[in-house]
Amino acid sequence: MDVALPQDWNGYLPKPQGSEDALHDACGVCGIYAPGQDVARATFFALYALQHRGQESAGMAVSDGAVLRCHKEMGLISQVFDEEHLGALPGHLSIGHTRYSTSGSSVVYNAQPLLTHCDLGWFALAHNGNLVNTAALRDGLHDTTVPTSNSDTDIMARYIASEPEGDMEERIVRTMQRSIGAFSIVLCTETQLFGFRDPWGIRPLCLGKYAGGWMLASESCALSTVGAEFVREVEPGEIVVIDSGGLRSRMVPTEHKRANCIFEYIYFSRPDTVYAGRELYLARYRMGRELAKEHAVEADVVMGVPDSATAAAIGYSDESGLPYIEGLMKNRYIGRTFIQPDQQIRAQGVKLKFNPLLANLNGRRVVLVDDSIVRGTTTRQLVALLRRSGAREVHVRITSPPMRHPCFLGVDTATYDQLIAANMTVPQIRETIGADSLGYLSLDGLIAATERDRHEMCTGCFTGKYPEGIDEELVDVVRRPTAEAVP
Repeated sequence: MDVALPQDWNGYLPKPQGSEDALHDACGVCGIYAPGQDVARATFFALYALQHRGQESAGMAVSDGAVLRCHKEMGLISQVFDEEHLGALPGHLSIGHTRYSTSGSSVVYNAQPLLTHCDLGWFALAHNGNLVNTAALRDGLHDTTVPTSNSDTDIMARYIASEPEGDMEERIVRTMQRSIGAFSIVLCTETQLFGFRDPWGIRPLCLGKYAGGWMLASESCALSTVGAEFVREVEPGEIVVIDSGGLRSRMVPTEHKRANCIFEYIYFSRPDTVYAGRELYLARYRMGRELAKEHAVEADVVMGVPDSATAAAIGYSDESGLPYIEGLMKNRYIGRTFIQPDQQIRAQGVKLKFNPLLANLNGRRVVLVDDSIVRGTTTRQLVALLRRSGAREVHVRITSPPMRHPCFLGVDTATYDQLIAANMTVPQIRETIGADSLGYLSLDGLIAATERDRHEMCTGCFTGKYPEGIDEELVDVVRRPTAEAVP
């Protein structure tokens, strides 16, 4: 079988310079099956719409029904693909991926899609999420199927490839049953497109109609970008199979309960994305209103940290009656470069990313709304920047509860010793970041804003209780504090 292998397979570029006090999702995925269409460009623009989910590497695999071709490199979508690359990827069937590394280092041989060969032929796989039983899975592989990279994605691909019998669908089922953790995956062979999701539904995956065929994507915003019609979410534990016979679905039996990641609501997904039937902008707006109810303060204006907290800041403003202002202008592309700043520029801290609007801040008591505090470094720098810009008081309001626990399911948060809320009380955090007051949204307020059932959400980063069936896997590998620092 003629297969074009990825370029620069053993190449390397360092992890991009950016904020070390920010949350990063693992990645975004998409897949298209559209007979008679040349889908590489649509895949490119779908990935562009998912770029916020990962900025380290990008790639796509495209099949014309006979040959499966793949191109991937380190960098942003616009750096990885140009007209020449897209022209070399003909076909009506594709998958695409944009990545921020969690399990597996930031090198090109961990970039995706992963291209793998088995007795059925070649297939390409792209993964959003993170497994918690990777070590056990690696130990269970035969010597002849040792992964060529150190990612959990490659291990899943090797399990699919090493299955002794069955078609691709059956092999996926057996691999799903072995895998514990978060996985929303798109996979393509020369002739078929598959989408499948872990039984908890931790990471999102949705389905749409596109150009007489079908499309899969991490978020509905990617469907809208290329003119696809949103149909529904892929259900937890579901496998969607798309080929010349159309679309069919299969559920893998499980006793596990749905546990969607609550940070998709707070931060990760774009505000125009529809998740569980609701546009996320409205959920973030309601978070701001709930925050104003729980933590009112005498102030002059409300502002959000752009862009993730804008909707919440408007909600806080509407509930509190305080005017909403723009206090910071974001340098939108400066954090999306692989050029390393020198020491003099790095010393500027958040000023590299934000410029203050002095006329809106001078002499005013400011409510600063943000989505989370991880290590506290960025928040401290923002408070200091607002004070230097003339703010008389700075009151910090956060649209999530204190993040006291790491995430092991596809989010790059921090370890217990790095998480500020795992080691300090709220008053201590307020003093550390230099704010006049600090208020976190309660878990009850957050759940109310999402309009979801509390028992359908994963809130492990706040509570330390991970979804049933996953929590047990973490007992021996997670050092949990013996006592909570925050009451």
